[in-house]
Amino acid sequence: MRGVKARVPNFMGKLNLEDLNQLILAQAKEKGFRVKPVEMNVPEKIALIHSEISEAYEAYRHKKFRGKDNFAEELADAIIRIIHLGGVYGANLEKEILKKMKTNQKINWDWNKMNEKHA
Repeated sequence: MRGVKARVPNFMGKLNLEDLNQLILAQAKEKGFRVKPVEMNVPEKIALIHSEISEAYEAYRHKKFRGKDNFAEELADAIIRIIHLGGVYGANLEKEILKKMKTNQKINWDWNKMNEKHA
């Protein structure tokens, strides 16, 4: 998808993370967002990712699963920002996610020592 215009496909086809990365970077460039490492303010970008996660939490708290600014939409905003940041720095997020999932597969969490409930 190199050199693709930032037109989001009108179908719900199967895209991999690299396809999404190219679409997100093309749209960012088209809209005037930063697309080169020297232009990026990484602390600001991470803060914006955090704010999207906080907005998802608020939507969840208020049981907002439909309509504007709903839980899924806010999670999507966070993912778009994460892919944008990773894409600017050439991160292969698909590879890293799969690698991390393989690592996590080998971990046995001691749920008795954690302040979370086990599913």
